[in-house]
Formats: sequence, C-alpha cells, structure tokens
Amino acid sequence: MASPLGEEELLLLGVCAVALYKKKKRIRRRKWTKDWLLKRDQYTHTNLLQELRLEPGDWYNYLRMDAATYHHLLSLIAPRIERLDTCMRRAITPHERLTATLRYLATGRSYEDLKYSTVISAQALGKIIPDTCRVITKALQPEYMKVSRQIYSDKCEWK
Repeated sequence: MASPLGEEELLLLGVCAVALYKKKKRIRRRKWTKDWLLKRDQYTHTNLLQELRLEPGDWYNYLRMDAATYHHLLSLIAPRIERLDTCMRRAITPHERLTATLRYLATGRSYEDLKYSTVISAQALGKIIPDTCRVITKALQPEYMKVSRQIYSDKCEWK
C-alpha cells in the first residue's frame, strides 16, 4: 500500500507539473525567414515580367515605362545596387530591386502589401526602395535635373 504524500512531495510534484506545462506552452522560435520567401525564383514578379515583355502595353502598364527605358535605367544603376550572395542567402538582384521600386512608385502600395508580389520581405523592401531611389536620383541628376549655379550664388532669389 502506498504511503500518503507529504507536503514537500506535493510541492515538488506541483512544481514539476507547472514546469512541464510551461515547456509545452513555450512558443517555438521563429525561422530566419519564411519558407515562401525562400522560393523567390518560383513566385516572384520576374517570371511575370518575362511574359509581359511579349506585350509592350502590359509591360508599360505594370512598370509605367517601356522596356527600353527600363533596361537603360537598369544599366545605369545596376553596379550601384548590386549586392553579393552570402552563405546565408541569395542576394536580391538589381533587376528585382529596380522592379520592386518601380512597382512601389507606380502603385503607392505599402511594403507589407508589396512583399507578396515581389517575394521580398517588408523589412528588406524598407531598405531597398529608398536606396534604389537615391541611386536613381544620383544617376539621372546630371542629365535630367540640372540646377543653375546662379540660383545658389544669388542669395536674393531665396528671400
């Protein structure tokens, strides 16, 4: 016949039960990245662009510029926005960076919404889009955004 449990044994049993409950309830650690984001080649808008290239009107509607202008802009900025692959992940290509930026500028969609069509995380888009915009501005400024030096020298203009 088993002997009745004392107070210490009951207390120890209760502590063990609480510990087991907390261990089962513990939230699993999040992954480094979501599985569907790792399949960027499969789900990305790059595949769509290959199809849109056959339909110039649709390409223009999607990116708000024709393919020749897009490729010219990409050739101007690609060396400045290209990143290297790491052992942890594949780098986002200049083509993907520029396309994501142009879609953002064309639609005004949030990063959180844009991540589903670009298959790039919202956090990465938050860095990529402003960076790409800065590079576009620097690349196009000499040819398209010339500023007269006289404006800067003549302080009366600013009053």
